[in-house]
Amino acid sequence: MERQFEVIGEALSQLARSHAEVAGQIPDLARIVGLRNLLIHGYAIVDHEILWRVIHESLPGLRETLDRLIE
Repeated sequence: MERQFEVIGEALSQLARSHAEVAGQIPDLARIVGLRNLLIHGYAIVDHEILWRVIHESLPGLRETLDRLIE
């Protein structure tokens, strides 16, 4: 699961660089990219309970936002 968060964070980071106006419509984009950076560089301090909460509380909203933007 952590790998998928890394991919999502990297993709959104690249989106922010190439299409800032679209990226600006994604709530908490900086926090998502920050999570990616933590997973890549700070793996020793990852709190898996927080990741579990993100999966259940934040990921559905992110998916809805991205689906809306893609349409």
